[in-house]
Amino acid sequence: MGKLKLSDRQLYALIEAVKLGEEIKPSQSAKRKAFARYKIEGWENSKLTGIFYSIQRRLGLIDEVIEELVGVSPLILDPWLRATLRVAVEVAVFRDPGERTRQHLKGLAQFLSKKTHPYVGYYYYDLLPQILEYVPVIDTEEKRLKWDYLFPEWFIAGMRGLLGDEAEALLKALNETLPTSIRVNLLRASPGDVEGYLRKKNVRFERSGRVDTVLRILDPFNPEWLFNKGFAIAQEEAAAVASLVLAPEPGETVVDLAAAPGGKTAHMAELMNNEGKIYAFDVDGARIKRMKEVLRRTGVEIAETIRADGRKAPEMLGEGIADRVMLDAPCTSDGTIAKNPELRWRLREKNIPKVVKLQRELLESAWRLLKPGGRLLYSTCSMLPEENEEVVEWFLERHGDAALIPLDGPYDEGFLPGTMRAWPHRHGTIGFFYALMEKKGD
Repeated sequence: MGKLKLSDRQLYALIEAVKLGEEIKPSQSAKRKAFARYKIEGWENSKLTGIFYSIQRRLGLIDEVIEELVGVSPLILDPWLRATLRVAVEVAVFRDPGERTRQHLKGLAQFLSKKTHPYVGYYYYDLLPQILEYVPVIDTEEKRLKWDYLFPEWFIAGMRGLLGDEAEALLKALNETLPTSIRVNLLRASPGDVEGYLRKKNVRFERSGRVDTVLRILDPFNPEWLFNKGFAIAQEEAAAVASLVLAPEPGETVVDLAAAPGGKTAHMAELMNNEGKIYAFDVDGARIKRMKEVLRRTGVEIAETIRADGRKAPEMLGEGIADRVMLDAPCTSDGTIAKNPELRWRLREKNIPKVVKLQRELLESAWRLLKPGGRLLYSTCSMLPEENEEVVEWFLERHGDAALIPLDGPYDEGFLPGTMRAWPHRHGTIGFFYALMEKKGD
């Protein structure tokens, strides 16, 4: 590989994209807007897009380097200075810039002076030599894994505690891009129909060995037409397994307590042949709107969407009304990092207790909704035991009328016998946890 060559204009475009990425979500839109301003097109676009996403993936690590050099969190710096330092660290520390590029990095002092204040430019100019000479101190295994795989050290330590040496394979898998997964909607189509359409489009795919309505698309392809027709829905294999584990039957009453954007609600309606009733709760207005659209397209007739906190569901619907309750609980979502790479630096150890409190409260509500003999699935897309096995153990200790129904595949047993976990590195899907409980009684 030759040395990295970047012009002034390319550096300006990267800085504006990084700055806008803090204000506009998804970051893709920010990048497009900034690049259009600087007329970044063609091969230039591909090159700079790679660097932009690399900054997003490494953000926590880049910010640690900045904090080490500046002495304060970059989050309190001027936004233009913060974006410029992030680009400079990516280029100087993680890449091999040529001499011209190093000169252009110096020239950013003038760019900053114009954008904010001359003093900000001077400050950057004084700091740049330290950035250009920075060498990290990697003196622990956690630090090595952090630099190699880009995760917070507490998360790496946690995964090593669970998996030992196998943790490195997990971190590697979380850095790989998962193919697009779709689930065929049997209310509107058959797997054969959808496979025929993909073959006609010359798109390579594979059928999941665990859920025969899930297809993985192996080529760059937008399945929008299939979604618009309601023939399929975007869903990961591990998420589809949740509805199969709960196994609602035609004619039953089901409550989905954190339902949006509606993938599991639609799947359960399909398993119920559109017979019975599903109450689908969610608090987020925008997500409910998306869910209504998904249910309309997929031909679901038995779901009633309710914009409310799932913890209020027993007051709204009454107690003991449900044959099945789906609680795919809000969580840290660390199991989905392969799908959402920027999420890794938003994982905060200090936020876990707050998430666990909500999970416990939703679980209590779910139990109140359930009839004796009814079944509840507690699931998350987290891999942290605090949000999974520990929540279930806490619940079972409090409820003598709760029995864990042992799950025997399609994935591995969890750390609490009878529960189940999907692992990205072992199963090629997102990380997921499942616990199925039955309420004792007639």
